[in-house]
Amino acid sequence: LPMAFRDVNARRHIGLQQLSALALAGRTLLGPMKSCKFIVDESTHQSTLICSAVRLIESLDLTSAAGQLLNETIQAQNKEFRTGMSTLLFLIGAWSNAVLECLQQNVPVSAIVSVMSEGLNSCCERVQCLQISIHDVNKELCSSSVRPNAFKSKTCQIGCDSLLNPHIFLCVQKDISAPEEVIPVNAYSYQEDDSNFNKRLLSPLAGFGSIAPLVKPAGDKSTSMISGSGVIASSCNKQKLTHSRYFSTLRKSHFSSQQGSFQGHLSGPSADPCECYGLGHLAMALNHGNRTSVKLLQSIVAYQRERAECSDSSQFNIAGIVTCCLLGLPESYSCVSPGFVTLVSPEQTTVIKYFEDKPLRILLMDGDLTEQYRHLGFNRPCNVRTILEHPSLPEGRADLWLSSMLDILISFEVNLVLVKGNVCENLMERCIANSILVIGSVTRDVLCAFGEVTSAQPVTYLTQLSASCVGSGAQVGLWKACDGRAMDLGELVPVRIKVRGIPLLTAVLTTTVASKMQLIEDRFWTLAYRLHHALHDEKVFLGGGAVELLCLSHIQMLAKEPLQPANKNPEREFHNPCLAASATEYTSVVLQALASGWKQYLSVIMCNTAKAASELEACTLVDHHLKKASECGSPSAYILKEFRRGHLLRGGSGPFDDHGEDLKVYDNVTAKTEAWRRALDLVLLVLQTDAEIITGPKRNQLLNSHVSSEFMFL
Repeated sequence: LPMAFRDVNARRHIGLQQLSALALAGRTLLGPMKSCKFIVDESTHQSTLICSAVRLIESLDLTSAAGQLLNETIQAQNKEFRTGMSTLLFLIGAWSNAVLECLQQNVPVSAIVSVMSEGLNSCCERVQCLQISIHDVNKELCSSSVRPNAFKSKTCQIGCDSLLNPHIFLCVQKDISAPEEVIPVNAYSYQEDDSNFNKRLLSPLAGFGSIAPLVKPAGDKSTSMISGSGVIASSCNKQKLTHSRYFSTLRKSHFSSQQGSFQGHLSGPSADPCECYGLGHLAMALNHGNRTSVKLLQSIVAYQRERAECSDSSQFNIAGIVTCCLLGLPESYSCVSPGFVTLVSPEQTTVIKYFEDKPLRILLMDGDLTEQYRHLGFNRPCNVRTILEHPSLPEGRADLWLSSMLDILISFEVNLVLVKGNVCENLMERCIANSILVIGSVTRDVLCAFGEVTSAQPVTYLTQLSASCVGSGAQVGLWKACDGRAMDLGELVPVRIKVRGIPLLTAVLTTTVASKMQLIEDRFWTLAYRLHHALHDEKVFLGGGAVELLCLSHIQMLAKEPLQPANKNPEREFHNPCLAASATEYTSVVLQALASGWKQYLSVIMCNTAKAASELEACTLVDHHLKKASECGSPSAYILKEFRRGHLLRGGSGPFDDHGEDLKVYDNVTAKTEAWRRALDLVLLVLQTDAEIITGPKRNQLLNSHVSSEFMFL
């Protein structure tokens, strides 16, 4: 057996080295102050600005087996959580290096797998003490000394030059039972229905209402007030806001005739007055520095919150959110529009103008609108051999199909068709000529949203269409910017489709820099899913490196003591007495290697956020905190105290220090721990695969005895 170990360690573990090299490219993407990268397409010579591990991995040439596994792991994390990929990528590289160092010290593969797995499991259990419920987060942030200046972005301070300024300020009276509502006269003229909506979009803290509906007792009809940007006005401090720096104000009674005007106060328990701060604090704390996306998300939650008061719907419904990317407009034009905003060809604008604000009959298609399309699971005729999958149809047959499909649409008086997949160009042209608007590449969530409010039922083929499948009540029009102008961006034209009562909201993302468009969209969805997962988990982790510091402290303490396997019978666990003994013999070495990953993680984040001038300085600061935590006797208590004081891992300006103050930050629980597990699972899988290639499957059978189903996520 020792000869087998020496044989493994004498040869190079190519897979682990490849993981380490690939992960090194994402080093600057870690932490809230990410350094963006330009990715250049060699074929088109066009560049794209990226700031996420997903886009980086998609752009790399991953021809190796380890690279393919890395891509699948990153994509799995992105598909499930849409956050935590940078942490995942970094830890894969850090732990790959740690495992290589263990191999250099002749540590058996079985010991590495066993001790690292048990060590991570122990860490996940230990850090549970740093979880805090979102209800408690609200109280904690409400009682903190954070002032509103920290929440105001630089764009907000420009004044009327920014179209992202708050559009509404609510004053808070000392008498909560008789609130006085103040609504500004905006300096801009808004588009028709969007006028009322955009005036409802609240300022950074106001838009979120209260966390309380998640825990509101039955029969509680009390109210809690919210405040605008520029002052934290709540029942906590009894302040009264009567004027905005940028807008003049009128009482709400002057606007009572406007349909859909926003109610100035939101319902929720008033037993705890600090509930008024609501989800605004939570979103800002989960935000990690992305202010523009916070403003849009606040607007979305404000609208969904108002709608939820009249129904049993969820307070934050991420399925009811879509994005539309408009290239050519300044970023200040980014806003939220009710309904579905999408891009169409200029040729379709004639149809849109003809139908503008008229009730339309709508059809939903769950598939492609092409002659060659066959649904998933389609059974081909028996005894037929396919020579060509999609032959070009004879001109007569193609015309026959086009005429048949068009006749079906005309016979059912369909005006609007939303298609999940692709649309035949020739059919599109004929539909335009017959005043039928067809829009392709529509997501399933959008189809479901329109189906619920129009009574339309999706069909796979037009030949299945019946009168009961066609909905009604949809309206279409050109999308207009916040200044009331319709936008014509040349190649594509933005349009908005709406239906009364539809819960769908579109975040319209704009920029004049083509390479930045993907980055802006990724940032928006990252924040949206962070808030979604926080509300789903109903708890968050202390952020700012608190969880990783406790892991590091815990692992170092375990390294000083023998690690007890989960199975009380180690011989049975390893099927071999020698392997069971080796796991205990190398425990300290392997745990130190595992801890080195956490230490590198903290050091790099501190360097990326300018909290340390170098990794050496960062490591020194981490060691200083570890020493103090050890002397305290309770590392978790020490970390919690330093976190509340804002002194945790602080060696310079923090990521939110542009106004002279740090904000407390929090992390998602499930997304973070799953990123840890996926990182270690991949590293150990590649380690064992490399070992099997080097030693052969038979000689490596003993080494692989600890393999379990935890690697099956790939």
